[in-house]
Amino acid sequence: MAISLKSLKRKTAAELQPIFTIYGVPKVGKSSLAAEFPRPVFIQTAEGESVPAGIEAETLEVRNYGELCEAIGALVNEEHQFGTAILDSTTGLENIIRAEACARNGWKSVEDPGYGKGYKMAAQIFLEYIDGIMTLRRERHMAIVQLGHCDISRFDSPSTDPYSRYRINLHKDAADIIEANSDVIAFVNFKASIKKVDAGFNKQLTHAEGGGTRWIFLEERPSHIAGNRFGMPHELQFKKGEGYKALAKFLPPVPEAA
Repeated sequence: MAISLKSLKRKTAAELQPIFTIYGVPKVGKSSLAAEFPRPVFIQTAEGESVPAGIEAETLEVRNYGELCEAIGALVNEEHQFGTAILDSTTGLENIIRAEACARNGWKSVEDPGYGKGYKMAAQIFLEYIDGIMTLRRERHMAIVQLGHCDISRFDSPSTDPYSRYRINLHKDAADIIEANSDVIAFVNFKASIKKVDAGFNKQLTHAEGGGTRWIFLEERPSHIAGNRFGMPHELQFKKGEGYKALAKFLPPVPEAA
């Protein structure tokens, strides 16, 4: 059928539940925050990943790419009342996808083909995974939460001198794909202030103070990658049990369980 202006449709972002990427420093409460999302199911991608202490949650354990596809497929096709699929974690997800790239090409390691070709192949499989979670939220109206660890990486800015910032701990190609296909990139960290102390002899020392409160950062700053499509503020304080409540004020309504 030919495209014409008569085929225009009015759509809003609120028609779909969000895809979140939540990453942060160790033990800051990323899994606890994810567990607050509506009717969650955890898809655990590596040994050692566990739901937060004191919380009971339904889980699916996947250890290879086939099982990952089966888990997403089951959530698409089978009857359930889950409202949020939580991928825990992106590190395990990346390992699964790298292993699949090696299996498809007969490599022992993603480094085998050289010149970054292994990572490019893994990036193509990441796009397959993205297609799967897009189908899940479109067909079953589920939110998606991807939990990741953080790394400090060098950023070569074209407009300033290079500087370091927090980013999700994935290969650059994978991180680019995850970030580009997230509606919300949330960096979770403790907040500290820097205080200067006179050490005598015209010298000053600096040290960090505070840091006991947790914050969700939702807009990019030189210190970190973040962003959102819902007009959220730069930062929200994360109080245990109230993290999702603070975010939900800006998000589309959650569909009722079928």
